[in-house]
Amino acid sequence: MAGKVRNYYAAGNTARGFHNLFDKNLADLKRLYILKGGPGTGKSTLMKAIGNKWNDEGFDIEFIHCASDNDSIDGVIIPDLKVGIVDGTSPHVIEPKAPGAIEEYINLGAAWNSEQLALQTDNILHYVHEMNAAFQSAYLTFHKALLVHDEWEKIYIENMDYEKANELTEKLMQSFFSKTLNKRSKIVHRFLGAATPKGAVDFVPNLTEDVEKRFFIKGRPGSGKSTLLKKVVAKGGEMGYDIEVYHCGFDPHSLDMVIMRELGIAIFDSTAPHEYFPERVGDKVIDMYEIMIAPGTDEKFEAEIKEISSRYADHMKEAISFLAKAKTVHDELESLYIETMDFSKVQEIQGQIDQEIEKLAAAKK
Repeated sequence: MAGKVRNYYAAGNTARGFHNLFDKNLADLKRLYILKGGPGTGKSTLMKAIGNKWNDEGFDIEFIHCASDNDSIDGVIIPDLKVGIVDGTSPHVIEPKAPGAIEEYINLGAAWNSEQLALQTDNILHYVHEMNAAFQSAYLTFHKALLVHDEWEKIYIENMDYEKANELTEKLMQSFFSKTLNKRSKIVHRFLGAATPKGAVDFVPNLTEDVEKRFFIKGRPGSGKSTLLKKVVAKGGEMGYDIEVYHCGFDPHSLDMVIMRELGIAIFDSTAPHEYFPERVGDKVIDMYEIMIAPGTDEKFEAEIKEISSRYADHMKEAISFLAKAKTVHDELESLYIETMDFSKVQEIQGQIDQEIEKLAAAKK
């Protein structure tokens, strides 16, 4: 029987540039394979193959997805074996803590033809420059969108009843936490979703599929959703609960979801672009606008909100177009490397990694 598969992002293209949370998800691993090599050298394919194989053998698997390529992954983790494989190339360079003892560098460049690549030096440098420029344009445009979003938030912040916000928070805390656990809380930080070349993507259904109680936070920008989640994390951490903290893929300083599996609870921002609605027993809506925003705020500021939301949407659309351009250029760069690769050597490397994982699995039995 196959194990469970969890999907998430550990890095993202955000309004504050490229943001990396990899270290938070790799900290407990006893063995980590760091793949080196250029684009098109088979890193994602290798990781998917090993992840799928061990999932078929009954192990739970975590796939860390790539925000810059919808069809690629940046890493795979087998939690029960405390082993992982990650793409260690820029921009998510992984710094080893104990080289050789925990981390092992795997050079997929051993499978390419350097002489052929040397003939493409000018093209490679051109594509790298174009790709980096596209990413920088995306980050700058996302930041413009963030400044507009701040304008949007300001309307609701100025019309919030903070006493009611505190009452709601206290009520939730009391319902969530009835006892303190006699252990240290383990907290991991990830992204709920990501801005990708194909637009916003998230894995909320997958991450919450086996969570008994789901709380869907509805509201407007600035209505306190992230602040509420931060308080839940702080309280849960104090009381010893393990917590999965999911940051906003647009603004990593904000939180979008908290999962406490020991309590069977997931609470998340369920507004666009990750908007979901209750569909099963245990689902509950928390409407922040209804509870704590002054009645009639939407109507009072209707024209202003419409203009702000239009500017915000335009910036977001433009930023995504730059990510799509970066992906197109990346594909061209990949094609140059693929032409020089001996993928039979990559398969040999994959087999060697798999054999080492088999030894870890045998030792665990």
